[in-house]
This record gives sequence, C-alpha cells and structure tokens, in this order.
Amino acid sequence: MQARKQTRVRTRARSDGSVPLHRLKSPPKSNTRVDSSVEGSGRFAPSPTGTLHLGNLRTAVFAEYSAHSRGYQFLIRMEDLDRLTSRPDIADKQLLDLESLGVKSDRAVVFQSGRFDLYRQYVTLLEDSGLTFECFCSRREIQESVSAPHAASTHYPGTCRDLSESDRRQRSASRPAAIRLRTDRTQGENSHIDDIVLIRNDGVPAYNLAVVVDDELQGVTQVVRGEDLAHVTPSQNYLQRLLGFRTPEYVHLPLMFGPDGHRLSKRHGDVTLSDCLRLGFSATAVRSALLHSLELGTNGWDSSSSLAQWLKSLL
Repeated sequence: MQARKQTRVRTRARSDGSVPLHRLKSPPKSNTRVDSSVEGSGRFAPSPTGTLHLGNLRTAVFAEYSAHSRGYQFLIRMEDLDRLTSRPDIADKQLLDLESLGVKSDRAVVFQSGRFDLYRQYVTLLEDSGLTFECFCSRREIQESVSAPHAASTHYPGTCRDLSESDRRQRSASRPAAIRLRTDRTQGENSHIDDIVLIRNDGVPAYNLAVVVDDELQGVTQVVRGEDLAHVTPSQNYLQRLLGFRTPEYVHLPLMFGPDGHRLSKRHGDVTLSDCLRLGFSATAVRSALLHSLELGTNGWDSSSSLAQWLKSLL
C-alpha cells in the first residue's frame, strides 16, 4: 500500500491575525516525557546565576515538602537558558546547598541548555499553525511605548504584530527578530494575556516557552514559586492550552525582604546558607526555620531562638 504523502499545512489566520485554538495541529511526538506512570510531580527550577538566598531556599524546601507530603516525586531542573549568565560551578553550588537542606531530586537533574532543539519543535508547531509573528522591537522601545501617557496596557503593544512583508524586510536588515506568540484577541478572557516571546532575537528559547514544555514533559503537576512570577501564569496557562498540555497547580509564596525593605536577590549579596553556617547555625536548623516561616513541619522548633527571630525579621 502506498504511503500517504506528508504535507505541511499552514492555518489561515483571522482578519485580526488570530487563529482559533481548535485549529492548532497536534504537538510533535517526543520520547522525552519522563515516567508518565508517576501520580504527580513537584519541582524547583533555579537559574544558576548566583548563590541561592534564603528566599530561594525557602521555596525549594517548601516545594520538596509539599511534593513528598502528597506522595509526588520531586524534581530539580536548572533553568540555564542564558549561557552568558549561567555557570556550571554555580549550578553545582546550588545543588550542594539544596542537598544540605535535604532537598534532592528524585530523578536526574535536567539542564535546559541541552534541550534547545526540543523547544524549537514546539515553536515550529506554533509557526505552522499561524500562531507566531516576528518582533524587531528592543526592550527600550517596548518600555517607552507602554509607559507613554495614554498607553492602554503594560503588555507588549503589538508594534510588529501586523507588519507588511516590506516592513519586515526593512526591519530585519538592521535587527534580528524575536519570535512572539500571537494571542487570540477575539476572546475577552485573553485581554490580560501578553504576546510572550518564544525565541529571543539571539536564537535562545525564552523562559515562558521552556518552562511550559518542561513542566509537561516531566509530568509536573504542582509548581511552587515566588509570587513575583504570578503575573506570567496566565500567559503560561494560555500556551499550555494551545499545545494541549495539562495545567499544573500553582502555589505562589510571599517574597522575603531584608531589613532595608528590599526583597532578597541572588545578585545583591543577600543572606545565603553559607552565611547561616558561618554564624553557627546548622543546615537542619535553617530548614526548620524556613518551614517555620510558613508554619509547616516544625514540631519541636523553638520559635524564640535567635535564628527564628532573625528569619522573622526578613519576612
């Protein structure tokens, strides 16, 4: 029997440039899905750009605690997409700090830097379905546009969404294009969803794409992260629906702040596990204090101890 010839079909966009969700082609089959028999999984996914501070560690401890308390597996994933700022030695140090606090991955640690081809498969799928567009805007141009006196939104303003072919050629001559998701604006519930970047203009897959693909392929059913990432959740949920992925449960933890009122940050030398150890506190005590800050798993913890009071001052 003669094999049927495979053809690539592009979906016709609506007059506003959007495409109905049900017209999206099926996602590419992949052998990268990990242990689909597992009931559920939680994860912690740091970027190896600096030493983990106590806020990061609290998120990791709670993510591991929450996953295992439900009988889920717990995973660690390194979000090292940016090869300029991510370093293997920092990843090693982060894993050592996590292990000191009893936070270990139940499977091999996944590094996103080795999965670029996988992410691009899904971008190709979206491109073939008419759900992307090239964007030549710089960050400065976008910021200036959304901060204008009469700007209607803080989202991407749509500057490149409907460029003519001649405009695209002209812009591409001076700046490489990023690839953005074309959100369906005809649906009222999508009004707060941004045209997120899928591929940066340097060819690197973007965070929102990689995290959605990896959560699906790793079987992640619960995502614990800081509340500073809550604003990207609707866009990630939208991309999950487009690709036919499951939507995990999201838990956004309150941020930790220093005595100066600024939130803790890896890049600003904030308190780390090493700082606690140098002050004479054990890793076990730090783990207990971090859980105590969320009122979890702290039987026998002395809330009047100096470490507990110190951590309390950071919240």
